[in-house]
Amino acid sequence: MIHQSAIIDPKAEIAPDAEIGAFSIIGAGARIGSGTRIGHHVVIQGDTTIGRDNRIFHFCSLGEEPQDKKYKGEPTALEIGDGNTIREYCTFSRGTIQDGGVTRIGNDNWIMAYSHIAHDCQVGSHTIIANSSALAGHVVVHDHAVLGGSTLVHQFCKIGAHVMTAGGTVLFKDVPPYVTVGGGVHAEPHGINAEGLKRRGFSAETIAEIKRAYKTLYKSNLTLEEAKIELAEQRKTCPEIGLFLDFLDTSTRGIVR
Repeated sequence: MIHQSAIIDPKAEIAPDAEIGAFSIIGAGARIGSGTRIGHHVVIQGDTTIGRDNRIFHFCSLGEEPQDKKYKGEPTALEIGDGNTIREYCTFSRGTIQDGGVTRIGNDNWIMAYSHIAHDCQVGSHTIIANSSALAGHVVVHDHAVLGGSTLVHQFCKIGAHVMTAGGTVLFKDVPPYVTVGGGVHAEPHGINAEGLKRRGFSAETIAEIKRAYKTLYKSNLTLEEAKIELAEQRKTCPEIGLFLDFLDTSTRGIVR
């Protein structure tokens, strides 16, 4: 299951049924779970934990030192969950001690070629990150978000659950749950991700309520604080609106609006 040309540090922990392709390099701190398949010419370094049943394609670099000039060799980590697909030439960095010290990626994510996930990012589960997208340091991406190709996200931004971005979107602010956004350096909201919500089993009634909440936030000419008061009322009959409120309460960069 391990190609004879692969270089495996004796201190690496590799499940007996994991696969390692030709010319891949697995460093001392790596832990690779059962059923994970690693292609050829993959480099895995540092304190990197990779769970079960992941598919990692060739020429990826996972767990290398963060691209942060403040990094001075401190012990930090990269954690990748189960069932992820990580396509060619992806780069995921370890964390920094200026944050929690760990870059985390959840389960069942589909991360396409040439994507970059920088230090201290926190990516949830069931996301899609399309080709050539890049997350700067400390970015948070919640579950079921979909980032279109070449989406660029400024450091410390948060992307809510069920968000969808158009290809080429550049984000300098947070994107609330359910919202679709698009545009270059002037990204703007364009309604809710209704089709994605249908696919995930949201009822027509719930989707209608989320649309109503979107209009409250974006179309009512209310201030943000006034909109939050109205959303709190709407949450009483539609619990899913709570995602909007929880997100707004934790936003630090302001929202796309």
